[in-house]
Amino acid sequence: MGYLTLAGAIAAEVAATTAMKYSDGFSRLWPSLLTALGYVVSFALLAQTLKTVGIGTAYAIWAGVGTATIAVLGLALFGEALTATKVTGILLIVAGVVVLNLGGAH
Repeated sequence: MGYLTLAGAIAAEVAATTAMKYSDGFSRLWPSLLTALGYVVSFALLAQTLKTVGIGTAYAIWAGVGTATIAVLGLALFGEALTATKVTGILLIVAGVVVLNLGGAH
């Protein structure tokens, strides 16, 4: 169940960050409200996740998957350039999450 709530936390964080882009510096009401709501939901779900998943693992997955997803959405929705540096960065994020998870819980 912990990883299911973590997936929800990631989805809410990605939605909030995307809405933030549409908020135009918080000058547009509805995207600004969606940003705030998304982060509240994300943190609430992340807090629930921490009841059953280790903090290092949960936060690494939450931050890493969220960051990589936003980078891909930047390419798809906002026309950001795909560069070798950006691809390398995304791959390093994914590798970091994998390495942290390989450490296992003791």
